[in-house]
Amino acid sequence: MLHPAILPRGSTIIFLTIDIHSREDFMTELRSKARPSQDTTRDMQRPALAAALVLAVVTAFGLQTLFVSGPALRESAEAELARVIADEDRDVCGQLGLRPDTAPFAACSRELANVRRKQSDRDHAAAAGIL
Repeated sequence: MLHPAILPRGSTIIFLTIDIHSREDFMTELRSKARPSQDTTRDMQRPALAAALVLAVVTAFGLQTLFVSGPALRESAEAELARVIADEDRDVCGQLGLRPDTAPFAACSRELANVRRKQSDRDHAAAAGIL
């Protein structure tokens, strides 16, 4: 230590203190900072639990739609398609002067079905990259 008589006039002595801990204290402090407390862990689990619950509900509704409502929706769509085709047949064959419930009307309807089938085949071939 310097003697005050040796220091120049107006100088100040500053003492720094260093806090020295044992290695065990240091490791304990690190562990407590690295590991979240039980309360923090519970708080982090709540949003995950809520998300899992929402996912389960959405999955349940999806499965219900797929297995319960799906066949009914498919039947409804098929019935609508049959009605639209019957309306088209009546319109096209009617424009040719053919009346429903006659043999020529039935032949016209069969030919329209062939035209639709061929168009569907062309559409599928185009989608597959053949055309």
